[in-house]
Amino acid sequence: MNNEAITNIPFELDMEGLLKEAHIEPGTNDAREFEDILNKAQKVARPKALYKECFIQSKGEETITIDDIIFTSRALCMNLNQVERVFAHVTTCGKEIDEIDISDNDFLKRFWLDSIKATLLGISCHHLSNLLNRRYKLGKTSTMSPGSGDVNVWPIEQQRELFALFGDVETLIGVTLTDSFLMIPNKSLSGISFSNEIDFQSCQLCHRENCLERRAPFDKGLWNSVQHD
Repeated sequence: MNNEAITNIPFELDMEGLLKEAHIEPGTNDAREFEDILNKAQKVARPKALYKECFIQSKGEETITIDDIIFTSRALCMNLNQVERVFAHVTTCGKEIDEIDISDNDFLKRFWLDSIKATLLGISCHHLSNLLNRRYKLGKTSTMSPGSGDVNVWPIEQQRELFALFGDVETLIGVTLTDSFLMIPNKSLSGISFSNEIDFQSCQLCHRENCLERRAPFDKGLWNSVQHD
């Protein structure tokens, strides 16, 4: 299947909720400055998503071939053992929000902007998830992302292969990879989603105890199962 880029995701930023999330008291100078940034974001931001329906061509213990691209990850191979179709995707807050002029030295306002960008990324992810479920009736799904979990679960370097499934991601939705395989804009997310009756989270394969984004506890049994003999 061809790529589908979604570039017109509707959104409405919740002023009250975001103020509360940022621990800013309404009516203060900080609140007025935050609201100014939020209003600018509402005008210029363009959250986007990109996805592709892909099919698995061959499977091994360490590698799996999806639409002629070879991926290397024992955990990915295990999760896709009974799967024939996956959905590769990239979601982003959109590079347009970085047009808001904030000094690099104004750390508080940069933090506020980053929190707004994270909200926009969440909106993009939610929109794509609803679209895929509506269109393909996926039911329960799991997602894996390069670099999520411990470093050897699915190495972040495999961002290159994931982006290769789409071609020119920058032209399609404005997301680029750095030399260290991080994404720009920084509030972007890539991965592969698939139907799965087992509730898998990459966090189950991550030893970082104090991660603020942890969504599931570390699973030692699952970790041992994806290690080399």
